[in-house]
Amino acid sequence: MSHPLLIAKNSQHELVLLSQLANRHGCITGATGTGKTVTLQVLAQALSDIGVPVFMADVKGDLSGIAKAGTATPKLSSRLKSLGLAEPAWAGSPVTFWDVFGEQGHPVRATISDLGPLLLGRMLNLNETQAGVLQLAFRIADDQGLLLLDIKDLRAMLQHVAENASTFQTEYGNISAASVGAIQRGLLSVEEQGGDRFFGEPMLNIDDLLQTDAKGRGLVNILAADKLLQAPRLYSTFLLWMLSELYEQLPEVGDLDKPKLVFFFDEAHLLFAEAPRVLLQKIEQVVRLIRSKGVGVYFVTQNPLDIPDTVLGQLGNRVQHALRAYTPRDQKAVQAAAETFRANPGLDTAKAITELGVGEALVSFLDEKGTPHPVERAYILPPASRIGPLTPEERRELIGQSVVAGIYEKTVDRESAYEKLKGRAMQAQPATGGEQPAQQAQEASIGGRVQDAFGDLFGSGASGKGTGRGASRKDTMLEAAFKSAARTVGSSVGRAIVRGVLGSLLKGK
Repeated sequence: MSHPLLIAKNSQHELVLLSQLANRHGCITGATGTGKTVTLQVLAQALSDIGVPVFMADVKGDLSGIAKAGTATPKLSSRLKSLGLAEPAWAGSPVTFWDVFGEQGHPVRATISDLGPLLLGRMLNLNETQAGVLQLAFRIADDQGLLLLDIKDLRAMLQHVAENASTFQTEYGNISAASVGAIQRGLLSVEEQGGDRFFGEPMLNIDDLLQTDAKGRGLVNILAADKLLQAPRLYSTFLLWMLSELYEQLPEVGDLDKPKLVFFFDEAHLLFAEAPRVLLQKIEQVVRLIRSKGVGVYFVTQNPLDIPDTVLGQLGNRVQHALRAYTPRDQKAVQAAAETFRANPGLDTAKAITELGVGEALVSFLDEKGTPHPVERAYILPPASRIGPLTPEERRELIGQSVVAGIYEKTVDRESAYEKLKGRAMQAQPATGGEQPAQQAQEASIGGRVQDAFGDLFGSGASGKGTGRGASRKDTMLEAAFKSAARTVGSSVGRAIVRGVLGSLLKGK
């Protein structure tokens, strides 16, 4: 059964998002402060109300208010009156909070092996040669049965590969020490940004994102990203990994009455900025095929030109907030954005983009046939939930009541590459260490015999075996020198001297 979701309205039309076409992807674009966050909140709550789970990143910290009921402020009442709408039934949505750093939500982690060398290379900003060495490290770890779960596992594996580069060269190819060093430095940078908390176990179970509450409403999964956004590559890599996990783990379902999950990718320009071609191809593949898994992806950014054409062409549901055209370059961007919509003969789209007020947008959703509606200028409806962030106390209370409370908080550190490689090193150590006591005993015996020989040659005082008055007298300078020499003959150099220069003296004795 289809569910038309009322998102925007003007004097002539109600603009609805059809639930059966919500998995055809979309975008929300516009300059800072034009209302993208509220539009995102309205869409997320409308989807949650019909039982569709949602995932979105909260990059500014003000999306958490969706968990609490809104109130009829004078501004909202005025907007509702101008649109000819009655007050909504003020209510919040069921929310689960997540946080890579475990501070404002449940910890969310992935293993090094699960992230893979392609996404990890993107996170570390590796060049082609360095990425190739990282790929070899992963391959060698797989062949040797070494699990790469966290950063210390990868560090140990890289050290193992570097130390045995000549052994691996024939089978796997050249392994540059400089490239290994560059990867290690990249890992250090990630650790300094706190990204090491992202790697490890227990890893996020994708099924935990697909929950509904007792009333049948979809859970709104909110990732606290205000701190994570300070490490843009970690942020974009993390969200892309989540998309890849959804694509790889969810079964094919075809077209449904409503999506299994809708994924909002905020600050989407970070995903595509300076991305290598192989990564762009992977993103395009995921976006193109994940629709058949029942997942809709919505990119949130300032300008649709931030999104590559191969991806933008697959985004059928669009909401465009205002753009500013203060420079010739901005004017070209506005014109290009206008051309991405299906034209409306009664609307100058390019001109309208620069005239839109806060909360006003150009909207084009797909119709029943999957064809984009002609673009319409309209006002986004106010949400039924709170606009603005929760208090820290409210957030902590909701985290404690979450359906996944206590599942991800405690880390698990099972045996993996670090422990196995460390164990190999410790097993090899006794073989060397076992020879040491015998060697030291042999050196002491040789030293003792030579010292006795010096004592017989130069008097009992030299060897310390004299008795009576002679034993207590002070050594002469010559005797002290020979005592010092005797104490060093236990070394390899001393043994050589004994066998060579002093051999004849010992035989003479």
